[in-house]
Amino acid sequence: MIVDSHCHLDRLDFDKLKSELPEILQAARDKQVEHFLCVSVTLDQFPNMLRVIEPFDDVSASCGVHPLNQEEALDKAQLLSLAQHDRVVAIGETGLDYYYAKDTHKVQQDSFAGHIDVANELKKPLIIHTRDARQDTIDIMKAHNAQNCGGVLHCFTEDWDMAKKAIDMGFYISISGIVTFKNAVELQEVVKKLPLDRLLIETDSPYLAPVPHRGKTNQPAYVQDVAYFIADLKGLSFKELAHATTQNFYQLFSLASRNQISESS
Repeated sequence: MIVDSHCHLDRLDFDKLKSELPEILQAARDKQVEHFLCVSVTLDQFPNMLRVIEPFDDVSASCGVHPLNQEEALDKAQLLSLAQHDRVVAIGETGLDYYYAKDTHKVQQDSFAGHIDVANELKKPLIIHTRDARQDTIDIMKAHNAQNCGGVLHCFTEDWDMAKKAIDMGFYISISGIVTFKNAVELQEVVKKLPLDRLLIETDSPYLAPVPHRGKTNQPAYVQDVAYFIADLKGLSFKELAHATTQNFYQLFSLASRNQISESS
């Protein structure tokens, strides 16, 4: 069994997919996906996200504000309140994105620090987005003791040096379908070096569909394609990769309840 450790189920275009969420989740279960972590990107949309996933016992939630949605100061009290919901197993996604957001660096930094503080207070792990902000990301993690709550650098596309620094702080590294792209040579080399006990897999759906689904709307079922690709890249069997990444998920997100579809799968 495998886990989609990062997806945005409330942002799927059901009209485009010609399917509703129950069918989309079942398609993923048919591909051996036993759990889904639906990740928050704004606090305003968080209640609706909870309503979308409420019927499904195998879907957990996070609570946070994506750096590209961080144009104003973080309402830390609101985050603290919402993130105490029983369904919330992680804080985020938060972090820094200097590639797209050129004018909000200070706001992003303050928000990131606030998320870390809340994660430490609630003892829930962080989900971190980082792009073109390697040093600042690590510096803020260290300054606010992110090692105390732990977490994951999701949809990782940075270099081995950054991965190693995060791993040394007890963090996991999550790999999306980007690793299957032909031009992802540097990332593929990083993945080869990643310790198996620090690795997670994800779709980040509805974005970044892996090969052979590029051009389509991404969905949780496609995490199986990511798993097969990484297993081959690291010289492992699919079963070995699936077992390790699934164990890693529940080790990190310890509040996520495990509802296995089949022990023999």
